[in-house]
Amino acid sequence: MLFNKIVAAYDGSKAANKALDKAIELAKLSADTELIVLHVYDFPRFYVAEGYAPVPASMNQDYFNLASKTADEAENRLKEAGLSAKMELVQGPAAETILEYAGKNGADLIVIGSRGLGGIREFVLGSVSHNVVQHAQIPVLVVK
Repeated sequence: MLFNKIVAAYDGSKAANKALDKAIELAKLSADTELIVLHVYDFPRFYVAEGYAPVPASMNQDYFNLASKTADEAENRLKEAGLSAKMELVQGPAAETILEYAGKNGADLIVIGSRGLGGIREFVLGSVSHNVVQHAQIPVLVVK
């Protein structure tokens, strides 16, 4: 089965790198396949009592700079693979943003790593890949 539009979620983790390799492999199966690599980042939020504490602008800038660097890494890997794919950098909660982006852009496959950079937060709140699999309306390939 060939896919027309593949969205590959990328966060720079080991599993995301493996997922990107698989997405590149799938995209190369047909010249008509469009591959979009999506890096989703979010700014930190600090809760104090029943509200949010303000986050210094410099911290948000640091998060954005790291996200840009991660996106550049993926873009370099795409160039090395000889693939002209689209690289997107989007701010928001990871699972919801991946699903929304795939839906709005007519993707017919999402490729995602089994574990990202979430650490203890991923364990407590549930993994991004699990949420994507549970709520996606299209096939999801989870790469270990």
